Amino acid sequence: MRMKDKVALVSGAASGIGLAIARRFAREGARVVLTDLDPVRTQDAATAIEAEGGIATARVMDVTSESQVQSVTDEVAQSFGRLDVLVSNAGIQIVSPVEEFSLTDWRRVLAVHLDGAFLTTRAALKVMYRQGAGSILYIGSVHSKEASVLKAPYVAAKHGLLGLARVVAKEGAAHGVRANVICPGFVRTGLVERQIPEQARALGLSEQEVVREVMLKETVDGQFTTLEDVAEAALFFASCESNALTGQSLVVSHGWHMQ
Repeated sequence: MRMKDKVALVSGAASGIGLAIARRFAREGARVVLTDLDPVRTQDAATAIEAEGGIATARVMDVTSESQVQSVTDEVAQSFGRLDVLVSNAGIQIVSPVEEFSLTDWRRVLAVHLDGAFLTTRAALKVMYRQGAGSILYIGSVHSKEASVLKAPYVAAKHGLLGLARVVAKEGAAHGVRANVICPGFVRTGLVERQIPEQARALGLSEQEVVREVMLKETVDGQFTTLEDVAEAALFFASCESNALTGQSLVVSHGWHMQ
């Protein structure tokens, strides 16, 4: 098992990418702590992992709450004695043209993606620095590399994760801590499903046209990235034994963005 006895905390883990990563880690022997806003859905997700033979714990955590993030991280460190992997995955999406975006919505998107990444990182680093090792994974996006209409704060936030990861990689090196970013293409999660009708209305297209001409147009095969694709990339970064792999970003997008 590639992550036997490792302790991993995953934000936004009640569904979608976060749950897929938590499930994959658990199958490789990790003890996973799933965090999200909804206590019932988060516990259901942890229970499902345990039913598959994994070790999983559910905790309610709002990544924009400094006190909640610190409290949950401290509890994890105290309960398990360590924290080996942080997956900063929690995110939201609001679709609107820049000239119509409210400051409230702008701040809300950036708070979840960037404030959340900062707060979970800061809390995790205190534990990882004490133990002299750790891996931090940020779930970015192809929008960490590219731009799309109607998504100004999301694109800005995902670009920002690259900068944060690179700083953490430099600062963390002396303490054995690595930081990397996974940049998926469109994954058909609930977040993306909600975008399809929203973009159709905003762009005057059918939902089928949004999928074909907006979301998948630049891929090499017209396919969505899958949850399993992203989970495998996360496992690759989290289980890597070399500190040489840090400050990097890996695009998982069926060729939408090539670097």
